[in-house]
Amino acid sequence: MLPESENIYDTECPILYAMKIIGQKWKLPILWYIADSENQTMRYKELERRVIGITATMLTKCLRELEADSLIKRKQYSTIPPTVEYSLSERGKTLIPALESVYKWAEEQMSNKKITSD
Repeated sequence: MLPESENIYDTECPILYAMKIIGQKWKLPILWYIADSENQTMRYKELERRVIGITATMLTKCLRELEADSLIKRKQYSTIPPTVEYSLSERGKTLIPALESVYKWAEEQMSNKKITSD
């Protein structure tokens, strides 16, 4: 536990570290779609179609950040037009069980909320 006199933002908190990497609006859906796809690999255009509401600029920015954080790998093919595929890195694959746990927890909370509001 954090002592009362310390500011959580001045410590090395693992939760804050994780949220810094994956806590933005679009990063979790991107990771989830890649993880759920065949061979855990998706082309840029597939992601653009699947992640509803994201702009091309924001998708590119998030993909670059996820790649910089070593959660995904980018593979570019020398074709015309250029083809780019994104897949989970080994580090990214280790994140999936944690996301599945959060998913299950949220599912339980949503059904509990539904029961108590009825």
